[in-house]
Amino acid sequence: MARMIRVLLVDDDALVRAGLAMMLDGAAGLAVVGEAGDGAEAVTATDAHAPDVVLMDLRMPRVDGITATRRLRARRRPPEVIVLTTFDTDENILRALRAGASGFLLKDTPPPRIVEAVTRVAAGDPILSPAVTRRLMERAVVQTGAHDRARAALAVLTPRERDVAVEIARGAANADIAADLAMSVTTVKAHVSSILTKLDLDNRTQIALIAHDAQLA
Repeated sequence: MARMIRVLLVDDDALVRAGLAMMLDGAAGLAVVGEAGDGAEAVTATDAHAPDVVLMDLRMPRVDGITATRRLRARRRPPEVIVLTTFDTDENILRALRAGASGFLLKDTPPPRIVEAVTRVAAGDPILSPAVTRRLMERAVVQTGAHDRARAALAVLTPRERDVAVEIARGAANADIAADLAMSVTTVKAHVSSILTKLDLDNRTQIALIAHDAQLA
C-alpha cells in the first residue's frame, strides 16, 4: 500500500480545524495526524507528529502563521506548508511565500481542490494558483534594488534553467514545463534542483518570486 500523507492542521478556529479534519480524513491517501491552535503549538505538534504537509492559517494569537512557517521551513527535514487564509492582505501572503510556504489557498476553496493541493505539495509540486498568485505578485511593491538583485541572482543560471524558472513563475507544474520546453519530467526536476542549489532557495515558490522580482514573468 502507498504511504499515507500525514497532515497537520493549524488554525485558531476549532470549527475550521474540525471541518478540515472531517474533509481530509475522508480523502484517499491522506491522514490528519494532529492539530494546533497557533504557530507555537504548530512547532510542538510537528515535533510530535512529523507531518508531511502543514495547512497553516496566517493570523493567529501568540505566534502567527508567517513566523511559524519560517521556523518549520528552517528545519533539517521540514514539512511542506500550505497557507490557508481568508486572503486579508496581499502583503501577508507574499511574506508567507517568502518564508518558505509551498503555496496558498483561500478558505473558501472547494474541498476537492484542497485535497488536490495537499497531494500535489506532498509530491513536491507546490500549488501556485496562476490567477491569484499573479495578482499578488504584480501588486507587490518591489523594494529598491530588488529588481537588480533578482536579475543578478538569475544570472548564475544557464539559459535552460532560466526558462524553467520562468515557467515555474507562471504556475506551471513539472509535466507542463516538460511539454512546453520539450524535455523530460526527469530533466525538469534536475533543473529545478540545480536552481534551488545555485540560488540557495528552499522551494519552487521562492524561485517564482525571484523571477517575478526580475520581471521575467
